[in-house]
Amino acid sequence: MNAQRAQEIYDSSDNIAVRLDDGQSVWIEKVDVENGVATVQVGQNPTDTQTVGVERLKEH
Repeated sequence: MNAQRAQEIYDSSDNIAVRLDDGQSVWIEKVDVENGVATVQVGQNPTDTQTVGVERLKEH
């Protein structure tokens, strides 16, 4: 995924499923378009957040 698409998903009122390249479900919490990274919540645990390159995100 590219940073612009990640931002579109973040801004969307629709529930769009996103996964990391390893298959884990994530919620996009923040997108840094300039640097091509996103902060995501992994699974259902709100304290399990990671900053990952947007290229690791896949629309499901």
